[in-house]
Amino acid sequence: MSNLHFFDANAEGGNLGDLEKTLLINELLTIPLPERDNQWVAQFIEHIADANLAVAEPEIIMSTEGFPYFNLRTVETGENFQAYVIRQKLPTLLRNGFGVALNTRKENPDWMFSYGDLLNLELRDEFYTDEHIFSKNVGDFLLGKDEEILVGQPAEDILPGYARAQLREFLEYSGVTDPQIMLIARNYTDETKVSQDLALNITPKNFANNQEYETAMRTIAWFLPKHYSLVGLAADTVDNGFQPL
Repeated sequence: MSNLHFFDANAEGGNLGDLEKTLLINELLTIPLPERDNQWVAQFIEHIADANLAVAEPEIIMSTEGFPYFNLRTVETGENFQAYVIRQKLPTLLRNGFGVALNTRKENPDWMFSYGDLLNLELRDEFYTDEHIFSKNVGDFLLGKDEEILVGQPAEDILPGYARAQLREFLEYSGVTDPQIMLIARNYTDETKVSQDLALNITPKNFANNQEYETAMRTIAWFLPKHYSLVGLAADTVDNGFQPL
């Protein structure tokens, strides 16, 4: 550990991360990509949020899909650097709409955390969540004629105000003049079957073609934790359900 030299915390008031986790992350990243199994992934995502990293150049990069990422790198042995710790920087990252990319100088980056991954870390203290009641939506979303549902607005611990602002800005940029949202609960009287979905008032009719609609939905999903289910519905599908985003 004495081989790692750190500058003091940066001007924004951050502190050094966990040195043991920093060394473990550095060791993990020496393992070639083809050899990184599920155990490797589990260790990596458990420790990366508290490890010391450094800002790479350029600071902001755009992925091939057009998403903005804050560009970070691991530190070298004996290097003096200004520490950047993901967990400490979450408020800044989330309010500016960034994901985090790690070691993009390599042919294949070591990891890419979406905005939604960072949001989940802030809300649930983990990048990825396995146990939840969001539905596993595949294909079309259909509500039965007599199906009993509960509708409401997603709470702050599902969709905080700063995340709403990111979605609203994107949808308005995409030409949706009055973006609205609701949370739909199905089978809510049965704890073993209950599920929920986030719904937005958009359909392919809001876009030039179906491909643009699907692209927009993928972009929206980038802003959300991976276990969230997202559906697009016409505004009049559910009475008194949608509210301004």
